[in-house]
Amino acid sequence: MRPLTLHTPKPLLPVAGKPLIQWHLEALRRAGVSEIVINHAWLGEQLEAAFGDGSELGLRILWSAEGEPLETGGGIFHALPLLGSEPFMLVNGDIWTNFDFATLRPLSGVLAHLVLVPNPPYKASGDFVLADGLARNPHAGEGLTFSGISIIDPRLFDGCRAGAFALAPLLRRAADQGLVSGELFGGSWIDVGTPDRLALASRSAEAL
Repeated sequence: MRPLTLHTPKPLLPVAGKPLIQWHLEALRRAGVSEIVINHAWLGEQLEAAFGDGSELGLRILWSAEGEPLETGGGIFHALPLLGSEPFMLVNGDIWTNFDFATLRPLSGVLAHLVLVPNPPYKASGDFVLADGLARNPHAGEGLTFSGISIIDPRLFDGCRAGAFALAPLLRRAADQGLVSGELFGGSWIDVGTPDRLALASRSAEAL
C-alpha cells in the first residue's frame, strides 16, 4: 500500500469519505457492541488521535499499543488483559465488508469460530475448508479464505508467550483438534491490500 501508508496507518485510509476502520466501528455499534479494544503498532498514535475514547461514535474504545510489531497473534496476546477471560469478536482492521456482526453467535464447544469467504481472484488456494460446521485445514488447491472476522476464546492462546507470533498456526492446530467452527459469508468482502482494492472498497461502500 505504499506510498499511501508511509504517513497514514492503513485503517485510516479513506473509504467513501471516512476511515476504513470507522466502517467497522459503526457496524459493530449497530450490532450492539459497545466496548472495543484496538491494538496498533505502525503510526498507531494517529488512530488514537482520530477516535479517542470512542464516545463520539457511541463506543468505549480501549487502546493496546504494541510498541513494536507483534504480528496478529502476538498483538492479540498483548491485548488479552484488556479483553478479559470471555470469548471476544476479532475483526481485522484492513478489510472492508458489509458483514452483519449481529449474526455472530457465542462459541459452543470450540476455541474459535471463523467467517470464511470465497477465495478472491488473486489467491489460488484457501485457508480452511468447511465440513459439518467445522473449519478444517485444507489440502492443496482447495478451501476458503479466512475473512479476518471471528470469535476467539482466550484459551486459544494457552501456552503462548509475549512477543511476535502469527495467529494462523494457533488456528490450524485447533482445527486439527476439531476445535474451530466456521461459516461461509457470500456478501461483500475486500482485503484492502492494494490501492486498486482500496478504490474497489470505496465503490462498494458507495453502492450500499
